Amino acid sequence: MKGTKSVTSDENKRLCVWLKRQRQEKGHTMRSLSEILGTPHSFIGKVENQERRLDVVEYVRYCQALGVDPTEGLKQVLTA
Repeated sequence: MKGTKSVTSDENKRLCVWLKRQRQEKGHTMRSLSEILGTPHSFIGKVENQERRLDVVEYVRYCQALGVDPTEGLKQVLTA
């Protein structure tokens, strides 16, 4: 991973794809999820499009808002 920006890393891409799939499977739009999180809907778009990285606390809150287990997303990061 040396020299690779974490926002564009393969690991972050897998996590973002997983988060987007979870959002869609739970029936949320970017706007409805952003309302739960108390963020602008552009925040969700930036996360899903790998323009913005989540810190650990944001990630846990994001997962809680979706009603998913954060450890499931971490498995996506660890998958080769």
